[in-house]
Amino acid sequence: MTQAQLNPFSGSDDNKRYLTYSHYLKKRFGTKVYKVPLDTDMGCPNRDGSKGVGGCAFCSAKRSGDFAGNPGQSILSQYEHMRTVMEKKWQGGKCIPYFQAGSNTYTDIRTLAHMLDTAVSLPDAAGVSIATRADCLDEEKCSLLGEYSKNTYLVCELGLQTVNDNTARLMNRCHSFYDFLKGYEMLRKHGVNVCVHLINGLPGETHDDMLTSARVISSLELHMVKLHLLHILKGTPLEKMYLSGSFAAMELYDYVNIIADQIECFDKNVIIGRVTGDGARADLIAPLWSLDKKRVMNEIDKELFRRKSYQGVRYVCKQG
Repeated sequence: MTQAQLNPFSGSDDNKRYLTYSHYLKKRFGTKVYKVPLDTDMGCPNRDGSKGVGGCAFCSAKRSGDFAGNPGQSILSQYEHMRTVMEKKWQGGKCIPYFQAGSNTYTDIRTLAHMLDTAVSLPDAAGVSIATRADCLDEEKCSLLGEYSKNTYLVCELGLQTVNDNTARLMNRCHSFYDFLKGYEMLRKHGVNVCVHLINGLPGETHDDMLTSARVISSLELHMVKLHLLHILKGTPLEKMYLSGSFAAMELYDYVNIIADQIECFDKNVIIGRVTGDGARADLIAPLWSLDKKRVMNEIDKELFRRKSYQGVRYVCKQG
């Protein structure tokens, strides 16, 4: 049997060796689907003092919503504006309203319900994605998300970043891997699709540490995983750490290798939502090679091809 026959993604329309979000959505909805990032100006327990102050060390002033809409506008206005911008790249198709900036369940249940009601009724909406922290979830909110999940394609995205609690403390995450698991388990109990974010290149973490994070979460019942590169951005606590010389930014070669290793350990049915990230050009201090996103993605493709490898080749099946 040839490697092409062994590769379960050899017939994908994007010529990848892993299950991309784009391919999954096109297969599910029969057309191009893209996300429309929104900002409803949600706060964060790491910023208002309830858990911590200053936010996570790596988080931008816009609460990781640098490319989202204007929080001063309504959800509908943001959606329409962002669609106009994004249609310059993608013509037609459907959209997924994406509550991206901040911790979007860090609010009361009525506000959350209003956000979801508005999102699912937007023109050409194929579903809804909502990003949050696991410690901003409770049974009532997870039950609400579960009810919407029965009638629409809903994904809850949890920013974990690492399973290493020592790294999390250094980054001022102010919640633990145990806290993450509690939120994850509540979501799954109510039938909600879960996406987990990991960041590669966090200060002090080795290749083995990053691979451990991927292996640990690969044992969970995930819908999707997003693999990010650590961006050092202006105005963040991380900037001070970097400029002091306390850690170095990842090199492209090292990043490509850890991404390939991580992709190999996820079940072939888990969507790989991202293999890198975007840092606002004006704010990015390092690594500058990340600005050439196409190059980064091409190098990952070439590495998997060089290995004759693909997603799931090292996946360890869950027991029970």
